[in-house]
Amino acid sequence: MQKKMSKIPFNGTPEQKAQLMAVIDEHKADKSTLMAVMQKAQDIYGYLPLEVQEMIAEGMDVPLEKVFGVATFYAQFSLSPKGDYNISVCMGTACYVKGAQALIDELQNELNIGVGECTEDGKFSIEACRCIGACGLGPVLTVNEEVYGKLTKKDVAGIVEKYTA
Repeated sequence: MQKKMSKIPFNGTPEQKAQLMAVIDEHKADKSTLMAVMQKAQDIYGYLPLEVQEMIAEGMDVPLEKVFGVATFYAQFSLSPKGDYNISVCMGTACYVKGAQALIDELQNELNIGVGECTEDGKFSIEACRCIGACGLGPVLTVNEEVYGKLTKKDVAGIVEKYTA
């Protein structure tokens, strides 16, 4: 699944930038620590927007293309912020054959965002994940840590509504 850059404007704080620069300063002599720096940057910002990737590339003296390549190759990195309510739909085999794609389609229609994106108000994000180990409840989605199972696309609006109230 291709990762998408966020449509939400970047608004990092000076404190976050100072934290990132301290991490970069600590590691810039060893380019093999690029991934560790990126992980810490994601911990600081919650995701890796282009502006943060540029700071890492410049500070570590590596091409931006390399930072972007790592960010898009590894599933642990996100190019978009997570919403207050991160909705994750299990796409493991059991959930997929029981209709998980219909849940994703309905979520995208309901929230007007795609997989890997966040609503402009920062409230919701959608992602597809691998098996979460609740195969008997498939198809399954989680909202943060709360699990919902045996769903149909008709259940999606009610779940979203619960978090907008």
